Amino acid sequence: MFKHLTFSLGLGTTALALSGAAMAHVEVGLNIGVPAPVYVSPAPVYAPPPASVIAGPGLVIGWHGDRYWDGQRYWNRRDWYARGHHDYRRG
Repeated sequence: MFKHLTFSLGLGTTALALSGAAMAHVEVGLNIGVPAPVYVSPAPVYAPPPASVIAGPGLVIGWHGDRYWDGQRYWNRRDWYARGHHDYRRG
């Protein structure tokens, strides 16, 4: 009986091994389709630092030589005093 069981197990093992080898084959496939959507992050942008601006003093309200600047226009002395303005520096 032991010989019969050993022979059966050996025959079954051999059959399983051969059937696995018989199922091996080569496949060639060709797939045509729409690719999956892919997110691509934008390229980094280099922004240079802002240029430093060196500005001189603005136009100051007051007398500039023989003309007076009131913030809007220049006045000559005769027109400035004729309009009723006076020189604030004199008190």
